[in-house]
Amino acid sequence: MTHAKRYFFCGIGGSGMLPLAMIMHARGHVVEGSDRSLDQGRTSQKFDYLRAKGILLHPQDGSGISHADQILVTSSAVEDTVPDVVSARRVGAREIIRAELLAELFNAASNSIAIGGTSGKSTTTGMAGWIFSQAGLEPTIVNGAVMNNFISSDTPFASAVSGDKNLVISEVDESDGSIARFKPRIAVLNNISVDHKSLDELRALFRDFVNTGETAILNLDNDETAAIAADMTSDNAITYSLTDRQADLCASNLSPARGAIGFQVEERATGAAWPVNLPVPGRHNVENALAALAAALASGIELERACAFLGGFTGIRRRLELTGSVNGVTVIDDFAHNPDKIAASLATLHEFPGRLLIMFQPHGFGPLRQMKDAFIECFSECLGEDDILLMPEPIYFGGTVERTVTSEDIAQAVASRGRQAHALADRNACGERLLELVRPGDQIVVMGARDDTLSEFASELLGGLGAEPPAKTSRS
Repeated sequence: MTHAKRYFFCGIGGSGMLPLAMIMHARGHVVEGSDRSLDQGRTSQKFDYLRAKGILLHPQDGSGISHADQILVTSSAVEDTVPDVVSARRVGAREIIRAELLAELFNAASNSIAIGGTSGKSTTTGMAGWIFSQAGLEPTIVNGAVMNNFISSDTPFASAVSGDKNLVISEVDESDGSIARFKPRIAVLNNISVDHKSLDELRALFRDFVNTGETAILNLDNDETAAIAADMTSDNAITYSLTDRQADLCASNLSPARGAIGFQVEERATGAAWPVNLPVPGRHNVENALAALAAALASGIELERACAFLGGFTGIRRRLELTGSVNGVTVIDDFAHNPDKIAASLATLHEFPGRLLIMFQPHGFGPLRQMKDAFIECFSECLGEDDILLMPEPIYFGGTVERTVTSEDIAQAVASRGRQAHALADRNACGERLLELVRPGDQIVVMGARDDTLSEFASELLGGLGAEPPAKTSRS
């Protein structure tokens, strides 16, 4: 990419699209876009931010694509009937999938670090990006979520950092198979569990992924990832664990606190150990931190320095994020949307007293169908006796969808196993019920993905409890 090109991002406000659009803009390309949320009047602050950066936004009616020299960037889920796609084909504009464009940028870097796995990608990417930045290496970072450390008055939606073209840290997605496009120098694999694909499909994708990298970083605490590690013949693997003392990096002496966790990291090769005071909670974040530390180690950053840098990591937007507290009630905004993520969040929240009132909005009818049994098992096992789960129907923004499994199916099955679970008509009904049920000492947890308005919903709940809602500019 040696000269300026004209990119048009269809769905430019999406969690994957926005960071890539901002990086292409920072590199001197002309960037325009459209978004269904813009047309529907949702998340206006994000689009105001894009306009302020000089990015021209259009309705998603095809009117923004009128020249053959434009390049239409879409996600793999965009259908042929979307007007932007129709217009691009009419005028002869090139079409490219988002993952293909990101892979072009990523594979051109001489030092590339890909963060993969079913869960924890965004947090690990943010942690690694922070460590490398603090080490003075100025990485380009491509994340699917807003990184609190990089937020400024000029960059309120910091899901990307445009830095050195030859040092790229990016999360990579397995849900559409696009992970196969990436050729990383360092391949990080956090974990493997059922999400958008079957386990057999995921095993094949992730096995190929780690074998592509010069160095593979693998989590021995996940059975699937440990199996890949056991089969590897390369000496270029770095393993990490909270339980297996044969791992290259081990964590011990975990000390959880509200909103934080402390632990010790030991390097097996040298026997050296360093403390980490991580300002985000949960055992799962200790695993994420070990993965980021391993990436730093593979890149020549001293572990002692990297551990110290993690003490300044301030988290990822919507990952067990505190919206606020009032009258003895806490409201938490969380991105958890698959069984593993939900289980990790609930385990973290259950480390401290307080009944959980959970509003879980599934992120699509397809994922709900794919993970039906896993969702039922997860909530049945992870909800406490006093906890209450409320579910509206999955988020739906248009397109063809099969609705054979609903929230009612999940809630009824969880209730039949002795837990309190209810499906309600919509999210507003869930909000009203939450405010009726809540009592001092409770934690209200808003869970779900692919819907930026969930943060606004959490803020509205806080307002309903009698607090002044947080400023909207602080939300993605």
